[in-house]
Amino acid sequence: MKRPPRRDRHLGDFLQHLEFERQVSPRTLLNYRHALERFAEFRSEKGAWIEMTPDHFRLYLVQMSREGLAKPTIRLHFAAFRTFYRFLTERFGLKDNPLKVVQLPKLGRKLPVVLSVSQMDEILSAPLRVPKQKQAPVWMPLRDAAILELFYSSGLRISELAGLNVAEVDVFSESVRVLGKGRKERVVPVGEPALQAIQRYRHAAKVEVGPLFINKLRKRMRSGGIWELLKRYVKHTSVALAVSPHKLRHSFATHLLDAGADLRSVQSLLGHASLSTTQIYTHVTVERLRAAYDQAHPRA
Repeated sequence: MKRPPRRDRHLGDFLQHLEFERQVSPRTLLNYRHALERFAEFRSEKGAWIEMTPDHFRLYLVQMSREGLAKPTIRLHFAAFRTFYRFLTERFGLKDNPLKVVQLPKLGRKLPVVLSVSQMDEILSAPLRVPKQKQAPVWMPLRDAAILELFYSSGLRISELAGLNVAEVDVFSESVRVLGKGRKERVVPVGEPALQAIQRYRHAAKVEVGPLFINKLRKRMRSGGIWELLKRYVKHTSVALAVSPHKLRHSFATHLLDAGADLRSVQSLLGHASLSTTQIYTHVTVERLRAAYDQAHPRA
């Protein structure tokens, strides 16, 4: 990890705190470091971190908006600032947190894109319909089918799926043990089609221990490789959407709620820390019900 300049001791201590004490994910560490180093350039002639005032951050907020940064990006940067200033308060006794009174632009509610059940069925069947790539191992289509089945059956994040080991799949309890965000472990049920697909792939590829999903060099598949195989198979379907692994997660959650699952259960399955994060899917379900009503009811 690139270290900040020696003179910026507060920032260096904070990044070490994130990496070694809180053990945040590499992506979170990178995002926080980028946000803080970017602001450090802005404040370089305005004083030290502990000398910043709410007006400094309001000015920076205006600058970010003028540069055309999206509202979610701005809020991500300010999340890093708030965490940093809490650290300064706890570790260095900072008395006045300048961010307490800074108001951020509100995000408009954007509903996640969800695939229909028939679209999901078409994607899930693609690996066994599409001709195998040249020089690819004979077991590779079975692996790809297992990956897609598990995605839709469990609603895992792509990083969680890529990080699975053979030992974390329990055929008897029909579940997988996952290490999610914040290094929190959860157990997620898995449907029979996904378990059968995993067993067929493991038998054909002779995968007995270690990483569950491997590439042709028999190394662990990375998130990028999984994303690429999904995009390749979607091209062989009639689905006109740009499908990402996260859209499979959206579809998993929405289809559960459509079928009557309660929100708390879906929250637990997805590994959301807050119920408010999961509630977005209830809006999707209501919108879908409204569309069906408008289309079918004679007095809609």
